[in-house]
Amino acid sequence: MTRLRQFRRSNSLVFYSCCLLLLVSCWHRNDFPVAMPVLSGSLQDPQQRPVDEAAFSIARHGVTYRVEPRYEYELQGLVVSYALHDPRYSLHRLWNDSLNVADLCIVWRDNIKSQDLNRFSFYNGEFTCNYSTRDTAAWERFRNDQISNNHLLADNEYLRRQIGKVRIGDQIRVRGWLADYRNEQGFSRSTSITRDDRGNGACETIYVREFSILQSMQNGWRLLLVFAMLGFSASAMVWVVAVMRGVF
Repeated sequence: MTRLRQFRRSNSLVFYSCCLLLLVSCWHRNDFPVAMPVLSGSLQDPQQRPVDEAAFSIARHGVTYRVEPRYEYELQGLVVSYALHDPRYSLHRLWNDSLNVADLCIVWRDNIKSQDLNRFSFYNGEFTCNYSTRDTAAWERFRNDQISNNHLLADNEYLRRQIGKVRIGDQIRVRGWLADYRNEQGFSRSTSITRDDRGNGACETIYVREFSILQSMQNGWRLLLVFAMLGFSASAMVWVVAVMRGVF
């Protein structure tokens, strides 16, 4: 009986400890490491050049879209926030927009190498990237022309799946066209063509032709989250089996 009581206490200790660790590690899972490896391409500005491409039509989910390429565009940087879109909900449903698969908020160059990004709070609205900090010095160093919210358009299912795998801290490369688009029901959206604008209309709308997750962020909190989840699951299973067998 004494061994059983000790085992039950040990299992309870593991269960509640893992519950606490799950909460803490989940909260901190997106913290940026102090010595995060940064790829050389993430320290460069986006590449943009005029392109002579004819507008084209895409049919998706019974809706026809007209896409008008304006510039060839390549962006590599660090994802600090994102929103994946479901055309069955919210404004995407109202506007019949199933082409815009995701919005990625991305920083590059000085905003990576000269900033402690943990000083900032980044989050995506439905069509916006928002950021703030209480650190005045960090705010003054932050380059507003080295962050962008990117509306990613894709009709290729492979590209859509790859985009859907994005997590905060990923360094990604996206290639395609800065493009305006509209659908046959009257919805339309234009793209920004400069990194210097802000506010409404300042987002880049990219028709994606290539997309890669080049490097995912690794930190101790994410590793701890995995171990905490394993410990939580194992101790919970032990408790369930023991109760079913009448041991506990």
